[in-house]
Formats: sequence, structure tokens, C-alpha cells
Amino acid sequence: MCFARNIVIKKIISLANFSIKRMAMNERLLRLETNAITAEEMVKKLKSEVAEVKRLSAQEQNKARVKALEAENDHLRNEIEEWKNKLIKLEIANGIKQVLLPSQDMTSKPQEDQPLKTSALAEDTPKPLATNEPNQKLGDKANKKKKEKPAEGKSTKSGGGGATSEEPPVDVGRLDLRVGCIISAKKHPDADSLYVEEIDVGEEKARTVVSGLVKFVPVEELQNRHVVVLCNLKPVKMRGITSEAMVMCASTPEKVEVLLPPVGSIPGDEIHVEGYPRVPDPVLNPKKKIFETVAPDLKTNSERVAVFKGAAFTVLGKGVVTAPSLIGVSIK
Repeated sequence: MCFARNIVIKKIISLANFSIKRMAMNERLLRLETNAITAEEMVKKLKSEVAEVKRLSAQEQNKARVKALEAENDHLRNEIEEWKNKLIKLEIANGIKQVLLPSQDMTSKPQEDQPLKTSALAEDTPKPLATNEPNQKLGDKANKKKKEKPAEGKSTKSGGGGATSEEPPVDVGRLDLRVGCIISAKKHPDADSLYVEEIDVGEEKARTVVSGLVKFVPVEELQNRHVVVLCNLKPVKMRGITSEAMVMCASTPEKVEVLLPPVGSIPGDEIHVEGYPRVPDPVLNPKKKIFETVAPDLKTNSERVAVFKGAAFTVLGKGVVTAPSLIGVSIK
């Protein structure tokens, strides 16, 4: 009996051990299956991440390429604009008529805007006789030479009084905007709110400019400062001193900032605006109110860049004109 019982016990123990081993094996198989599934999911995730990295890398390369192409296009545009302006000047100098094509600028109605008051124009009250007399002389000379040199006659008339069919459209291209350097600045002897500045604009002699900046800009900040200057306003006396130009500023009733030419600019550098050929009048005729018509569209954009109808003030090959901080304000 004892022998039989021992045999039964051994079989039971053997079966128990087999069951335990089988259970352990099943657990291992289950873990292996779970690990395999997890590994497969990780591989899929890694593949997805690798594909995303490749896509982002390609996008960055494309962005860099697009930026390079845009910069190259801007450079070519500026070169084309510069050569166009040179060609126009040469044609005018050789008596070739300029045929103007209709544009949005010619069909718009800027006359509906309110004229912008400026420091240089505030006291400009021209006398009709004094203004018309030289214009009449120019017109008489043009009429005498009309048969021999019709192109020259028309050029003389446009520089003086009456408008002709060849007169350029009224836009920013009629303004003689240049980079200037303030050689000296001091208080006006007879006006507490005015400065008297001597500004180098690339000519043999510096120009005297009277500006109403005393309340907004310390005189120390104006010394040897590069600025943007409107050079073809009619000279006007301001408290006994003749102002021969105007310093352009971004302006609000509370704050006025002098515009900043791009780094590397020198006195006499011309300001260009893409889409508006630079054909400035020798002197703006106050009767035509060219500046007053253009002024409402002179502003700073969201990036502080000086613009005319959204097109940036540019010194070719050097950059754009900006304001120190004012955004979306008038320029005058």
C-alpha cells in the first residue's frame, strides 16, 4: 500500500510540475507576443517620425531657396527701376517725348483727401504775380522755340507753370527725396519751436532748413544725423530765415520721429519707390498742390517702413527707409 501511494504521489507531483512549467511557458509566450506588438507599434511610430523629419527638412530647404529667389528678384527689380529712370532722363534730355500710359494713379481721386499741413509749407503764401511772372517768361521762351525745338519747349513749360499732355502723373515720383546729413542744428533766434539746420544733400553747398522739431527731438540728436530730405519745395521764409527743403518725419499729434535712411547711405543718395518712376519737378509749383495731393498716401507700414501706397522708400542697393518706432502713421 505504501508503495502504491508513493507512486501516486510522484505522478501527482510530476503532473503539477508539468502544469507549472506549461503555465510559465504560456506566460512567456504571452509576454513575447505583447513585446512583439509593442515593438511593431514603436517601429511604425519611428517610421512616421522619420518621414515627418524628412518633410520638415525639405520644407526648410524650400523656404531658404524661396527667400534667396525673392531677394534676387528684389535686387533685379531695383536695378530695372534704376535703369528705367536713367533711360527716361536721357530721353528727356535728348528731346524725346514721354508717352504716359493710363494707370490707377491717374484715375484715382487724391484731390478728395484733406491737404496735409507741413512745417515747410505752413507759412508758404505765394503771391500770384511773383509766381506767375517767371512762369510767363518761361512760357514765352518756349513759344518762340516751339517750331524749332518742340520737345524743349514742352520741357520748359512743365518746369514752370501750365500742365501739358506730357506732364508726369501726380505721385511720389514728382518729389525730389534724397538722403541728407545734418551738419549743424540750432534753435531759431526768433521762434522757440523751430530749429535751423544746415544739411548736406550732395550738392556743392549745404541747404538751410527750418523744422518745427523742438518739442519732439533734442537738438543733440540732430547733430551729424542722416535724414530724408524733400529738396524741391519752393523756398519759403519762416520767421525771417529762408527754408530750402524739408526734413521728412513720421508724425502723430503726440510724437514725431525723423525718418532713418538705410545703413550705408550717403548725402545725395536718391530715394526711389518701386512702380513710380523718379521724375522730380525742379521746383514744386505751389498752385498745383502736388505735395498736398501725394502726402495722404505717405505713411509707415506695420514694419515701420516708409511707403507710398504700400510701396517702400528705397535707396537702391542699400535698403529701405524706416521710422524708429511709429507704425501706420503719416509722413510729412
